[in-house]
Amino acid sequence: MIINPLTAKGAKNTQRTQSKLQTMNENEISNRIIGLSISVHQSLGPGLLESAYKECLYYRLLKDGFLVEKEKPMPLIYEDVKLECGYRIDILVERKVVIEIKSDINLDC
Repeated sequence: MIINPLTAKGAKNTQRTQSKLQTMNENEISNRIIGLSISVHQSLGPGLLESAYKECLYYRLLKDGFLVEKEKPMPLIYEDVKLECGYRIDILVERKVVIEIKSDINLDC
């Protein structure tokens, strides 16, 4: 599912941001994603499930004006077999950068 929040109030601002984002290369997009990821982690702290970090990062990417797809199925071809959903990408940004969320919960407190 692709979500691009355009509201009547902020449509002009969002469209300007999107045209600027479309000209960014993968490295520039990745740098912005890393900054937003660090911000999300600093806000939430350690020890949460991957789903919590994924939803918050997804929200921040949308808020920042990125084209974002969550839980995107990717086909897998092995020999003569094609699996329509062999893999599911956590977050795909601008159809260029794949984000796979990982979390480590240490229960040895």
